[in-house]
Amino acid sequence: MLATAQTASVKGQLTDSNGEAVMFANVLLYSKADSSLAKAEATNEAGIFKMQGIPAGSYFLKSTYVGLGNLFVEDVTLQEGGEADLGVLKFTSDAVELAEATVTASRAMVEIKPDRTVFNVQGTINSTGSDAIELLRKAPGVTIDNNENINVLGRSGVLLYVDGKRLPLNGEELSNYLKNLPADQIDRIEIVTNPGAKYEAEGNAGIIDIRMKRDENQGANGTVGGSASQGRFGNYNLNASGNYRNGFMNTFGSLGGGQGKGFNEMAFNSNQNGLTLDEYNYNIHRWNYMNFRVGTDFFIGDNHTIGFLVSGGGSNGGSDGTNEIAIAAQEMPEAIDSVLNATTIADRINRRGTYNINYRFDNKDGRTLNIDADYGDYDNENMRLQNNTYYDASGETILTALDTRFNTPTDIDIYSFKVDYEDKLFGGTLGLGTKLGRVASDNTFLVFDIDNGEETRNDQTSNTFEYLENVYAGYFNYARNLGEKWSFSAGLRAEQTDATGMLEAFDEDKEEDPVELNYLSWFPSAGLTWQAAPKHTLSLNYGRRINRPDYNVLNPFNNQLSQLSYEKGNPFLRPEIVNNIELGYTLAYRYNFKLSYSLTTDQITRLIGPDETDPRASFISWDNLAEQTIIGFNVSAPVQFTQWWNAYFNAGANYLDNQADYGEGAIVDVQAFSYNIYQQHTFNLFKGLKGEISGWYSGPGVWGGVFEYDPSWSLNIGLQKRFFNDALNVRLTANDLFYETGWSGTSSFNGLVSSGRGNWDSRRVALSLSYNFGNQNIKSRRRSTGIEAESNRVGGGDGQ
Repeated sequence: MLATAQTASVKGQLTDSNGEAVMFANVLLYSKADSSLAKAEATNEAGIFKMQGIPAGSYFLKSTYVGLGNLFVEDVTLQEGGEADLGVLKFTSDAVELAEATVTASRAMVEIKPDRTVFNVQGTINSTGSDAIELLRKAPGVTIDNNENINVLGRSGVLLYVDGKRLPLNGEELSNYLKNLPADQIDRIEIVTNPGAKYEAEGNAGIIDIRMKRDENQGANGTVGGSASQGRFGNYNLNASGNYRNGFMNTFGSLGGGQGKGFNEMAFNSNQNGLTLDEYNYNIHRWNYMNFRVGTDFFIGDNHTIGFLVSGGGSNGGSDGTNEIAIAAQEMPEAIDSVLNATTIADRINRRGTYNINYRFDNKDGRTLNIDADYGDYDNENMRLQNNTYYDASGETILTALDTRFNTPTDIDIYSFKVDYEDKLFGGTLGLGTKLGRVASDNTFLVFDIDNGEETRNDQTSNTFEYLENVYAGYFNYARNLGEKWSFSAGLRAEQTDATGMLEAFDEDKEEDPVELNYLSWFPSAGLTWQAAPKHTLSLNYGRRINRPDYNVLNPFNNQLSQLSYEKGNPFLRPEIVNNIELGYTLAYRYNFKLSYSLTTDQITRLIGPDETDPRASFISWDNLAEQTIIGFNVSAPVQFTQWWNAYFNAGANYLDNQADYGEGAIVDVQAFSYNIYQQHTFNLFKGLKGEISGWYSGPGVWGGVFEYDPSWSLNIGLQKRFFNDALNVRLTANDLFYETGWSGTSSFNGLVSSGRGNWDSRRVALSLSYNFGNQNIKSRRRSTGIEAESNRVGGGDGQ
């Protein structure tokens, strides 16, 4: 005869302080014996929850909901075969206290916080096998253009951080770094669209902070994993992370590496100076990489923490590219005059290391002091060998041939020291702080002409460019409640910028005067929040920000992409200034709406125009737009259709107006309406299997100053299954099923009219496995609640 185990159940209903049902709140049941999670559930539309199949025993219950205080039931005793009815449980209306302990079974894919949007990577199955830049394409309000520039709410000029530390990389160096950062190592992405005075003023579109995975459990814990993906080429990565935590210290670390290949192709048809140029580019990228992080926090009593964090890594890769341009008269484009074939072989080695020491004091009563000192070293070696061969119309007879080698290393050192202090004052919180920052960049640009195997340095096009930037900042911020329904914050940040760009040409006739930038800027910020009703919150925020030109766009020398395509910087660029206003509305603590307005003066933008000397050639250059205006709207909404079907929707729209007049007919007058939609559907299937369907659609819009792009979209599917008491996680995904992620569009500027299209290795199938070991269910009682608190932890930084 078989014996059947008797289990118990527990039920109840959750309401807010006004007695209204709280829908879709997290309800968690823990064993009193070891604090392990026994059961997790969510309330339905009536605020009711029911947990079944629970072994008899003693438990405690906890429920959390954004905007409400945590709810605890300290003693829940379950008898075999019985049901405990907890009745009506009422939340308080207090805001969540960031200093208290929390334990969560899982996180929503997207969390809307008072000052940021949090995209939890583990909340989406389809992150498997992708990298950081592909992950950003899925983040709410974020778009990536055809040159892999990052935009937020339609605005360019995003400042990128990793674990609260600024990345001093731009352009191709930044995109290569993000491509070598696997999604499997990322915990979440925090998007701050309108930072306050505490944060660094750089970055017109705000701050994106990529937070790496880090375990918070007691004892020894760890995760090992890896993924493999296959598109036109195969990629794979392996990674491991772990920590040891007790009452005195927390030591943590991670190690990862991988290799792979990818491609991108582009085609352009351009008309300029009476000529038609039909261009095709195809590049294969190859890479292998390794990265690591290691750090320790020492808890000295209840109030003091001292820690250090070291991270680093490197990559070794390159690319093989082909560029073919057919040249003809514009009135007879079918009669080809000549063909340029340019092949480029590039090799790159990148090395980086960052070092942080930190101290934090917290008296647990509103007074905190944070001190951080950081140093980062980024070395990049770039070697290119390029052959430019002109053929006649038949493509068989060589007209001219030129071989050129480029050696363009860069060395970037970044130093910072900052102090943040907060304390209670007049019923609110006063924040004071200062930061000293220094960026030193050494850039060498050597060009060698090759004739019969002999190399000769071309002093007409070779140079070195040193860029030194010092920023001295101080700020204050004050926030407090005005009665039960109103609260405000206001702050002011001052930044003194002293920057010098020094060009040293090998030909004395090419020498340029140093670029001097010395100015003091003020950045006010303010916010007002109104709790109109328990489920209705309105907020209004204002901020002024800056985007300074960096060494990549200041160097005036030509960088040859092919014999008919060049790019050059502009040493006379001015910093761009933006004023942002955002009006937000939150309904039922879940549905979020944001209306934004931004006005940018001296917008730094990328322009493509004809060369002044060669009628066949074009130049990529940088200049200041007179003005850019963007009006945007964004809405995000989690929806639970059934107990087994959850969804998340995010939609945004913006209107853009670019204006500039550079004289002699070079005018920018572009208006565009664009929109984008992201949605994800998660299904709890049979026997613990979870499925996911996600996708995005991006409507037409404008990249840079004048490139008007067409719609694009992507559809992804994924499956997830856990084994061995959830220790082993297996994911299988397929991304961009219909291969519609590519781009196309047109541009017109200063006599150059061009249309183009492009795509890359976005359609991929990926398999990922990860295994957790150690005390995964015993959470530390020292750690802070939520995303904002962790961003203030020692060594974590705050983006200041």
